[in-house]
Amino acid sequence: MSINETFAQGSNILVYGSMTTFTAAMVAFSISLAKGRRIESLEESAARVANASHQVRMGATLTLDTPAVSTSVSGDERLGEGRRAGNIGMSLTWLATILLGGAIVLRGLAAHRLPWGNMYEFSLAGGFSVALVFGILSLKRDLRWLGLFVVIPVLLDLGLAMTVLYTEAAQLVPALQSYWLAIHVTAAIVCMGAFTVAATLSALYLVAARVEERIAAGDKPGKFGAFASRLPSADRLDLLAYRIHAFMFPLWTFAVIAGAIWAEAAWGRYWGWDPKETWAFITWVIYAAYLHARATVGWRGRKAAYVALLGFAAIIFNYFIVNMYVNGLHSYSGLN
Repeated sequence: MSINETFAQGSNILVYGSMTTFTAAMVAFSISLAKGRRIESLEESAARVANASHQVRMGATLTLDTPAVSTSVSGDERLGEGRRAGNIGMSLTWLATILLGGAIVLRGLAAHRLPWGNMYEFSLAGGFSVALVFGILSLKRDLRWLGLFVVIPVLLDLGLAMTVLYTEAAQLVPALQSYWLAIHVTAAIVCMGAFTVAATLSALYLVAARVEERIAAGDKPGKFGAFASRLPSADRLDLLAYRIHAFMFPLWTFAVIAGAIWAEAAWGRYWGWDPKETWAFITWVIYAAYLHARATVGWRGRKAAYVALLGFAAIIFNYFIVNMYVNGLHSYSGLN
């Protein structure tokens, strides 16, 4: 079938509109983060750090039910400004996500196929997944403080997609013309979105934990003190990151298995240690080690965060380095 150039151009226009809206959301979230503050002080968080190990040994359960950052209006006009800016940021993020989703749909209609057959299209879908995961999580808890750190990676992703990775709409190569594209690649896209949010939480945890540990030891908060005072407590960040990893790991396992089944159908073998297969397996091993360590040896906090970030680094390496610079059976980047 011929490419529908009208839909293809419309897709590009919606991508640029989404980027513009995400940029406005970034500004709103920046204002919200600057105006907000914790419900509990850094000193109170540090006090909990001092007895956290005892609580875990006694079987206490941490919860995320109470928002850790206040942007309420009561008694402080600045906090009211932060709340309004945060609400604007959330609304703009939803609008940008819808625009990006529309761009993906038009791209698919233009090429008469599923719109994730090369790195450009996968990047659009990945950015959409990150924003959608953030939006869904925000329906249950106040995550305005996280918005800035989600929107920035999405903007970087879309910027790379429209400059370095951009590919004109075209038909799929024969090896990708399979229903497994909808199963395997869709699962990978969802996982990438969730793992990006979880990695962001793990990185923020390291910042918050460092400041709380300094205060607990009687030192000054340091250069990240003001920033950490606008984040939830470290244990809340750690727990939310763990829950996302634990929830998404089975889907990542399914994505790896589905890829092996597709490989058998396409190339006559389930596993051949192709570079992309190898790095997908390495990523699986790292995340499995992260969850196993937390469940069996009690790894929480800093060690767990480093392992989680290592897993995300493996995903990024697999996506950019392996796709763009390593030859293999999975060389479908669409780049010349």
